[in-house]
Amino acid sequence: MGLSSGRAGIESRFERYVETLSAALGHADRVDPFQDYCRGLLLPGARKSVEPIAARVAPSRVQAAHQSLHHLVAKADWSDDAMLAAVRRQVLPKIAAHGAIRAWIIDDTSFPKKGTHSVGVARQYCGQLGKQDNCQVAVSLSVANDHASLPVAYLLYLPEAWTDDMARPA
Repeated sequence: MGLSSGRAGIESRFERYVETLSAALGHADRVDPFQDYCRGLLLPGARKSVEPIAARVAPSRVQAAHQSLHHLVAKADWSDDAMLAAVRRQVLPKIAAHGAIRAWIIDDTSFPKKGTHSVGVARQYCGQLGKQDNCQVAVSLSVANDHASLPVAYLLYLPEAWTDDMARPA
């Protein structure tokens, strides 16, 4: 098997995986933006926000793609719980095929942010940077065996600056 056929196989598996997850979105109009968003997250580029992703996945129609992706991420009514359940249904059997789940892992993960408008962004300890800076923090629960791990629950941590400010949307 050559490098290009191996890559084609991986890309085909990824497309089938994302297509399966699309059922959790609850509406057919969300499928194409979701698939573009997932593809965009894996493409090269430092910024993984909606605008740069739109430019990468649809260079000939950036504005329309940006609007569609923004609607999916910020406005569309789909369930995080349903999406995580779909991921678990797809991935847990593959992990379990290599052995029983041996650990539950609780972790906080920080995401450095340049601005302050994304929900939960505040000046707080950022593990990726090893110091206090603007970031978002999420807490996850993962299950693992000797082969792999999978986040099965994920919540955004909201600092007091967000929970105490009634003018801010949460």
